[in-house]
Formats: sequence, structure tokens, C-alpha cells
Amino acid sequence: MVDIVNSKVRSQMMARVKSCDTKPEIQIRHMLHRMGFRYRLHVSHLPGKPDIVFPRYRAVIQVNGCFWHAHGCAKSKLPKTRVEFWREKIGKNKERDKMNIEKLIIQGWRVLVWWECNTKNSEKFKISLEKAAEWLLSNEPYMEID
Repeated sequence: MVDIVNSKVRSQMMARVKSCDTKPEIQIRHMLHRMGFRYRLHVSHLPGKPDIVFPRYRAVIQVNGCFWHAHGCAKSKLPKTRVEFWREKIGKNKERDKMNIEKLIIQGWRVLVWWECNTKNSEKFKISLEKAAEWLLSNEPYMEID
């Protein structure tokens, strides 16, 4: 299928796709801050430049977009066009995520991966915030909220 917009418009659309300070990320940060947790953002010397870093707890939260990181939920379906391109691109994202998580854990950091789809339902989000707070205060090296 041919793209319905020209390359200039497509380029402008893709330029608006944010890699940091996304709505789910801001929502999570805001609520954790209200709960009393203090953090740093996008610490560049850490593998993968994690979204939210809690130096006090030696923990990071990576907020993953379901499509871009292949969560497996309804939001992560591949487009019907250029399937090979998307499969390869998202496959590389998954591999990079895995390597960054391994590096962080080797360096003594604890990692929580929070999937974007878990910020949509307010009741589920509230429960997930409680789980994240418990995890931050624990010694568990890894957790996923999906």
C-alpha cells in the first residue's frame, strides 16, 4: 500500500514522535513525586539513558511505548505496510533494551520497565503506582509493570 501522505508530511509527523517526556512518562513522574520519591531524568552516563533515575534507591524506571518496544498488547501491532522494515526496527529496539537492562544490573542498578498501556486505565495505574513504590523500597533487581 502506498503512503497516503507525501514524504515531507510523513517526516514532520515522525519528528513529533517524542523519545522523552512522553505523556505516560510525565504521568508516572508526577505521581511518584507526589508520593515523595525524588529522581533525576535521562541520566546520560547510564546505559540506555533511563527515563527516571532514583539514585537514593539505586533504581531506574524505563517507560516503554508498547509499539516501539514490542510489548505484545493491542497497541503493539505492526503496520500492514513495510512489515519487514518495522519488524527489523522494533527487533533492534528490543535487543538494545535487553542489553541496556543487563548493563544496568551489572553496574548495580535495579530496573523497572513500565509499559505505556498500563497508564491508560486509572484503577490499574493506581495499583501499578503502589507496586512501583513497593519495588523502589525493596531490593528486587528487576520488575515489569504491564
